[in-house]
Amino acid sequence: MAVSSPLPKDANVSFEFFPPKTEKMEESLWACIERLAPLKPQYVSVTYGAGGSTRERTHATVTRIRRETNLEPAAHLTCVGATRDEIDAIARQYWADGIRHIVALRGDPVDGIETAYVPHPGGYAYGEDLVKGLKAIADFEISVAAYPEVHPQAKSAEADLDNLKRKIDAGATRAITQSFFDVDVFLNFVDRARQAGITVPIVPGILPVTNFKRIQEFSGQTGTSVPQWMADLFAGLDDDPETRKLVAASVAAEQCRVLYANGIKDFHFYTLNRADLTYAICHILGVRPNVQK
Repeated sequence: MAVSSPLPKDANVSFEFFPPKTEKMEESLWACIERLAPLKPQYVSVTYGAGGSTRERTHATVTRIRRETNLEPAAHLTCVGATRDEIDAIARQYWADGIRHIVALRGDPVDGIETAYVPHPGGYAYGEDLVKGLKAIADFEISVAAYPEVHPQAKSAEADLDNLKRKIDAGATRAITQSFFDVDVFLNFVDRARQAGITVPIVPGILPVTNFKRIQEFSGQTGTSVPQWMADLFAGLDDDPETRKLVAASVAAEQCRVLYANGIKDFHFYTLNRADLTYAICHILGVRPNVQK
């Protein structure tokens, strides 16, 4: 009789949410947070819209998490659409509100990821500069972005890795990756990063897929490859959301299982403000309410 792998006992998770636009979306977000909170994530992050378009909503969500839950919130902050003084003021307010963790990003161009990035006059030009600026304000824990398949606007894979190294050297304590679907892509990226002298944790960004067509469109913009086997799995399920959800859970759970088998213990979930798939995958990972961390 085949023997299955033992249940992981030391996996750590974190969750990403986006700030709600409407009262109904806010209710959905908080239902998601309440569902996932018993899993005791290391932290939960809240995204920041292009050009600072969600600045107030991001701040309101992060501070409410700090105030009303036992979760450790992390606020996204970008270089786009603001001067250094404006960003510094936001960071100081976060520190005053008890927010100690920032996800520092260059940010996408205001007119979309397909357009050229132009630094804001008088602002922080790139992620490296933002990390340095934040560290000059307070001793924030800082996470930065990493791209296993190369940032779409990077000159080369080597230049992209050099950029990550500069962000780490500037004071970042963790890298969280863009979503990916081929595990080997992530593992090869980690190997290259280690060879480049990057020693901080590199946390895989896990995106459970329920709307495959939308993921194909998004991946085309971000340079993320979508394996043919994945397209085959979702084929014929456009009008079958329940089966899509089951397939999505199995795909992401297998992704996490293989990563764990290769020594990866930390996982960052892009929840899209929906708890069900993330909760199920965490259960399979051995991250459960009754497991003491």
